[in-house]
Amino acid sequence: MNTTTAAAPLHIVCPHCDAVNRLPAARLAAQPSCGKCQKDLFTGQPLDLAGARFQKHIERNDIAVLVDFWAPWCGPCRSMAPAYAQAAQRLEPLIRVIKLNTEEAQDISARYAIRSIPTLALFRDGREVARQAGAMDAANIVAWARQHAGLPAAGG
Repeated sequence: MNTTTAAAPLHIVCPHCDAVNRLPAARLAAQPSCGKCQKDLFTGQPLDLAGARFQKHIERNDIAVLVDFWAPWCGPCRSMAPAYAQAAQRLEPLIRVIKLNTEEAQDISARYAIRSIPTLALFRDGREVARQAGAMDAANIVAWARQHAGLPAAGG
């Protein structure tokens, strides 16, 4: 179980090389870079992940991870995509934002029992803590994610 006290460093998975970085919580907002590849740890954009990369980000990040389960043929998924990208800009660095194409990662979709898309799921310490089916606008995505991640609503 992860502890996220001010004294304990956080583990943040790099969106580029997947290296796990140890970072003081106070440095989250300071545009930290990866110790391995030197690229930004937060891009303000949803990461398209699948397979082992997806699992690593879900299990090894000490911050909450928001996942959009979607498919390219899904009209509501496509219409929500710009709102999800806007939400990513507002949620990072406190919440990692990921997209998972259910057509390309059917095994992961089945593992998490995704029955409809779009579905948002929030993970903490490798476990799903909240789920919401259906398209939302950016403000509602941000409010929902912050609420279920235990973050204050203000500043979203």
